[in-house]
Amino acid sequence: MTSRQSLTRYAWLSIAAAVATISLKGSAYALTGSVGLLSDAVESLVNLAAAVVALAMLTVAARPPDDEHQHGHDKAEYFASGVEGTLILLAAIGIAAAAVSRLIHPRALEQAGLGIAIASVGSAINFAVARVLFDIGRRFDSITLESDARHLMTDVWTSLGVVVGVAGVALTGWERLDPIVALVVAVNIIVTGQRLVRRSVLGLLDTALPVREGEAVNRIIAAYRAQGVEFHAIRSRQAGARRFVSMHVLVPGEWSVHRGHQLLEQLEREIRGVLPNCSVLTHLEPLEDPVSFDDIALDRQEGTS
Repeated sequence: MTSRQSLTRYAWLSIAAAVATISLKGSAYALTGSVGLLSDAVESLVNLAAAVVALAMLTVAARPPDDEHQHGHDKAEYFASGVEGTLILLAAIGIAAAAVSRLIHPRALEQAGLGIAIASVGSAINFAVARVLFDIGRRFDSITLESDARHLMTDVWTSLGVVVGVAGVALTGWERLDPIVALVVAVNIIVTGQRLVRRSVLGLLDTALPVREGEAVNRIIAAYRAQGVEFHAIRSRQAGARRFVSMHVLVPGEWSVHRGHQLLEQLEREIRGVLPNCSVLTHLEPLEDPVSFDDIALDRQEGTS
């Protein structure tokens, strides 16, 4: 079974795919002179840079907790996703600049059929690798591999659009169709890039768990509330693949420490059962004591009682 420590092998797969597609799409551009195929090749260069960053960050994220990083290194994956998104945006700017220049100075394409065939092989490689990365990324909650997969799928759609554009130029002789397609590609890449950057920023800001996961926790809590147990200060956040849930649990003051401890153990076990890779922190308080309600906010408010 694959472990998180072995996820770096998939970054190496992405690197190999990027090298192969750069060679193929670069050759297709050299043969045809298509600015659309040039944009496709540039995006593959970005794929390579992003895959190298992903390899580095996956290596860091797999490190066990240490004295300086006692909650682990999972957040390193957000840096990889953010860098990839930024690189995508920079690539889009370069593609748009080349496309505008070609719109002003149109140029006939050469050996379009051969160029299309070569580019199609590169797209097939990206599609196959993207499917693998999607599967592994979702299985192990790796934002790095999932981001890489999304980028590769963007590349696949980019290549499809470019191939259609090159074929259209070859069939119609309308040379400006090629840079128009490149501009559409640039816009598509910008959308993907900003999504990756936004997701990384939200992760670094300790965003709460997704709604679906939060609702799963709330259902468990509701079952305990029906038994007379109360809760407050319920908080969650996610750091890469690691989830964190904390809460204060209020039980009757007459309960023994052992009974309260057993309840917390069962509660934490149920939450971990619905949220993989989750650290659950609970704090037991007496239900009748007003002081128990002084720590509902993030910073404790001292009571007067």
